[in-house]
Amino acid sequence: MRISVPRSILTIGVIGLTALALSACSTTTTAPVASAAAGTGAGAVDLAAAGCPATITIQTDWNPESEHGHLYQMLGPNPVVNAGKKSVSGALYAGGKPTGVNLEVRSGGPAIGFQTVTSQLYTDPSITLGYANTDEAIQLSAKMPTTGVFAPLDINPQMIMWDPATYPNVKTIADLGKTGAVVRYFGGAAYMEYLKSANIIPAAQTDGSYDGTPANFIASGGKDAQQGFASAEPYSYENEIKAWDKPVAYSLINDAGYPIYAAAVSVRSADLTKMAPCLKALVPVMQQAEVDYFASPAATNTLILDLVNQFSTGWTYSQGQADDSVKTQLALGLVGNGTNAYMGDFDAARIQKVLDITTPIFTSAGTAPAAGLKASDLFTNEFIDQSIGFKN
Repeated sequence: MRISVPRSILTIGVIGLTALALSACSTTTTAPVASAAAGTGAGAVDLAAAGCPATITIQTDWNPESEHGHLYQMLGPNPVVNAGKKSVSGALYAGGKPTGVNLEVRSGGPAIGFQTVTSQLYTDPSITLGYANTDEAIQLSAKMPTTGVFAPLDINPQMIMWDPATYPNVKTIADLGKTGAVVRYFGGAAYMEYLKSANIIPAAQTDGSYDGTPANFIASGGKDAQQGFASAEPYSYENEIKAWDKPVAYSLINDAGYPIYAAAVSVRSADLTKMAPCLKALVPVMQQAEVDYFASPAATNTLILDLVNQFSTGWTYSQGQADDSVKTQLALGLVGNGTNAYMGDFDAARIQKVLDITTPIFTSAGTAPAAGLKASDLFTNEFIDQSIGFKN
C-alpha cells in the first residue's frame, strides 16, 4: 500500500492546501548543507546589472517534479542541496553561462506545512517569486495580492479520472456526471464548487473524503471516479499501482470550463514596480529555460529525482513518472505556446472567466476577493519575450 501526502489544491472558506499525490516513504536522509556561494561573473544575460537580488528565491507548491523543470533547468553546475530546508541553490545560468546572481528553489507542500505559496510570500520577504493558481490569487487578493508574471503551464493538469472499462462511453466530465458515478475529491476544492454549481456533476454524486490514496478507487472496482493530475496519476495507476495495473481515462478540469493558470510565477503586487527591471531580464530567462528543459529533460530530471530522494518528505517520484510527465505535458498542450507563437503569457479573457466564476463562490464562503478586482490586476505580460516559444 502506498502512503500519500497532500499536493496543493485551493480550498474555499479557509486559506489552506489539500493534497494529491501517490507515494511511498523514502528512507534516504541528508544533513543540511550551507547555502551556495555567490555566482561569479555573468554571461550574455547579467541579472545583477538588471537589478535582481543576489539570490532569487522561488517558492514552489510541491516537491520537485517535472512540472517544475523550468526552475531546476536554470541551476548551474554543482547546486547545493539543503535537505533540512527542502531547497536547492546555486548560480543561476542562462544559455550555459552564469547570470551574476544565485537561484534558490524551495519546495512546497509538506515542506511548508501545506500552506499556500501566497501566504509564504507574505510571511517571508526573502522569497522573490512564488507559484500561485489563478483562483488562489483571486481568493487571497484582498489581503495578499499577487501578480502573475510568467505562466509555465498553459493548461492546468488537474483532471477527473475514471475506469474506461466501467464507463466506455464517457469522454468528458459532463458525461461522467450523467452516469451517477460518485466523484471523490478533496473537500472544499474550489473547482468542485464550480462543477456542482454548474450542475456538471450533481452535488449528490460528489464525495469530499478523498485522502490521496488509491485504496477507495481500487475498492470500488471501477464504479467511482476520482480527482488527479493528468501528468501524474494515469501513469502511476497503469504502471506502478499493482492493485490496479491498467489504464484510467480522464478529462481535464480546464475542459469543463474552469481555465485557471496553475503554478503561475507571481510577485507580491506591491513589489511589481520595484521588481520590473529585474523581471524584464529574468522572465525571458525562465521562458528559455522551459523551452530548453522540454527539448532535453534528462539531466534536469536526474537532479529532480535526486532532490526527491534527499528531501525524503514521504513522497517518491520515479524515473518513469518524470519521463512520462514530460511527454504528457507536451502531448496534451499543458505546456506550449497557447494561441500564439510564444510561451509564458496570460490570456486576459481566461482570467476574467475564472474571476466571474469564483467571485460568488469565494464571497459566499467568506473569503471575498478585493473590492473592484479586475482581471488585469492579476497578471502582466509586459516582461514576456515574444521571440521565445516552442517550435513545431
